[in-house]
Amino acid sequence: MLANKTLFGLIFLLFVPVAFAQEPAAAAAQPKVVYHGFDPDIVTNYVSESQKSLGYVRVTMELMIKDEKFLPMIEHHEPLILDAIVGVFGKEMDTTIKSLQGREEVRMKILQKVNELLKKETGAELVQDVLFTKYLYQ
Repeated sequence: MLANKTLFGLIFLLFVPVAFAQEPAAAAAQPKVVYHGFDPDIVTNYVSESQKSLGYVRVTMELMIKDEKFLPMIEHHEPLILDAIVGVFGKEMDTTIKSLQGREEVRMKILQKVNELLKKETGAELVQDVLFTKYLYQ
């Protein structure tokens, strides 16, 4: 009886490390999401309803990158990405910029535009999401 328990214990100890050793390899195969922020904040104009004056928006944003291996490509294309973001804000009316629903629409437009440009440049959509961490308008 004691020999059976000892044998079972030895077999258990032999197979348990193998099971745990396979977990890090599986975790390493999964993409690691990273974030890329822009420094300094993005400051640009938007159109007011009266069209007699321009409003401005100051945004701090982060791009959620699908995998950390794409980060060098994002950094390389940062000027193109910033131009696209400024272009999206510049076409929006003040009612869109100032409403919560409008802010969400702008966020989705930026995500779509950035992925469209990156697909053209790199062949893949690299951005998973766009996050506003600061959003000020006047």
